[in-house]
Amino acid sequence: MGCLGVHFALAAEEVANLKSFESDSDRLEYLQEQIEVDYFEEYPDLKAESDKAWDAMHRLLGDGDLSYYTGPEPLRFAVIGGEPLHAEGDYIMSLKTPDQVKKVAAAVSSISKEEFKTRYFAIDEAKYGFPKSEEDCEYTWGWFSDVVTLFHRAAAEDRYVLFTANQ
Repeated sequence: MGCLGVHFALAAEEVANLKSFESDSDRLEYLQEQIEVDYFEEYPDLKAESDKAWDAMHRLLGDGDLSYYTGPEPLRFAVIGGEPLHAEGDYIMSLKTPDQVKKVAAAVSSISKEEFKTRYFAIDEAKYGFPKSEEDCEYTWGWFSDVVTLFHRAAAEDRYVLFTANQ
């Protein structure tokens, strides 16, 4: 199933390894064969899945577009904002520094469920490509809660956060 998003709270050494690859295909292979395996099997508390909710999450925290570079800081770094680490095909890999992670953790903590819902229903449905609904808003909120928890943990442990999605 495509379009599934995952956030990983990485140590500096893992980031150095990830960035050491010269090709996107080698970087993607390292992600899929090393990081994903380790975090899904050994460090589940250092990852947060967001299923397909990452799309709405990014739009409502940002400026409504799916862009690495636009939207208000630090909220645009919560999902796809950050340093792009993969440019080939339809795979998203976006890295946030420990400083950005700390700022995101503080910013997302202040978003109430009511504010989240207001932001969700302000998304341009034509850009989103899906009908907005109470059910989709609740679905997105549920995944968002896990992402918030991960950002807090990563901030406390001075970790990077890598967001990935296979479109």
